[in-house]
Amino acid sequence: MSRRGVVEGLGLAALVCAGLPASALAASAGPHGLAHRLAAALAAHGARTDQGALAIDLGNGRTIFSLHGTRPLQPASNEKLPLTFTALSRLGPGYRFHTDVLGRGHQSGRVWHGDLYLKGHGDPALHRSGLIRLADSLRRRGIRRVSGRVLADESWFDTRRTAPGWKPSFYMNESPPLSALVVNRAAFRGEMSSDPAGAAAAIFTRVLQRHGIRVGHGSAWGTAPARAPLLARLASQPLAQTIRFMDHESDNFTAEMLLKTLGADLAGRGTTAAGAGVVVQTLARSRVPLAGVRIADGSGLSRLDRLTPRAIAAILADAWHNRRVRNPFWQALAVAGRSGTLARRLRSGPAYGRVHAKTGTTDAASALSGYVRRRFAFAVIQNGRPVAASWAHTVQDRFATALAAS
Repeated sequence: MSRRGVVEGLGLAALVCAGLPASALAASAGPHGLAHRLAAALAAHGARTDQGALAIDLGNGRTIFSLHGTRPLQPASNEKLPLTFTALSRLGPGYRFHTDVLGRGHQSGRVWHGDLYLKGHGDPALHRSGLIRLADSLRRRGIRRVSGRVLADESWFDTRRTAPGWKPSFYMNESPPLSALVVNRAAFRGEMSSDPAGAAAAIFTRVLQRHGIRVGHGSAWGTAPARAPLLARLASQPLAQTIRFMDHESDNFTAEMLLKTLGADLAGRGTTAAGAGVVVQTLARSRVPLAGVRIADGSGLSRLDRLTPRAIAAILADAWHNRRVRNPFWQALAVAGRSGTLARRLRSGPAYGRVHAKTGTTDAASALSGYVRRRFAFAVIQNGRPVAASWAHTVQDRFATALAAS
């Protein structure tokens, strides 16, 4: 990538005055005034930090600005962008999670003689209302009593409740515990349960009893036999809606559940590592540059995650040109000044309503990446120990505004 466009437009002295090294900047031959404004945006005074940025023209694919575009940085919740792209590409916008009731035993009249299994398949939005629908399905089968127990089956995933590289404080505080079977985001008896599957079975037992199905021996844990008959099934909302919530609200729990789902559905292992492998494989197929990229979790909470501005921009460009992915990907992003994590940012000026982007914030990283006016894709990431959040937001917002005003 040539540096001539930026160097000729700004001059070495201007770059140095702006606080950005000429050797770190690169752009294709393009509007020198825009490159100047983008450089100035990144030079806003703030705490010492490590940053990278890149912007491309979606029309011709040309890079119009790059600062440390290949530098591996902690992405914070920008980690959800490769996850979003992979899930929409591989599972499809219409994919639905399902939760099953399976049986071991037999039905005689109104009695199920044996146990019921409540088996989860990673639905992050499973709530008590869904369990009521499952109970209604059982009633329609004529079941009014279960002689055995309700058993929690979380075997679709492993039983690790967090992801690699998380701080201990992230458990419960930044995400409910992970499991293939979680109801009400693990809320149980006024608290967040460390045993989400067990809590789910207990809640379902209560639901059954309150809806006219008596359970003989309460709830416990178990794995359904391979040939256990399916008695009831609950399908979630389409994946496009789940992802929209995940990215608008930057929900860590949904991201981690989705990553494990990728592993279970596409690699046969419901683990964070298997899901991360699917993401890397998908990015490689799309020719996203993977040098320096490391996918350790789905949410961006992990200190082990690394993305480059170049990789993020490539993901955005590929999503834009993919007919299956483009609309749900675009709709999942927060809108400047209007929705999600951008509702209180960029509330006036040329960026208002014209920037669709994913934010990212931890104590060590801040990021903003997305689209401007359906013309540009961009990525800005700052890392620090800690990173100054207000300064990082100022830099990111100025960068996006400069693109929107061009």
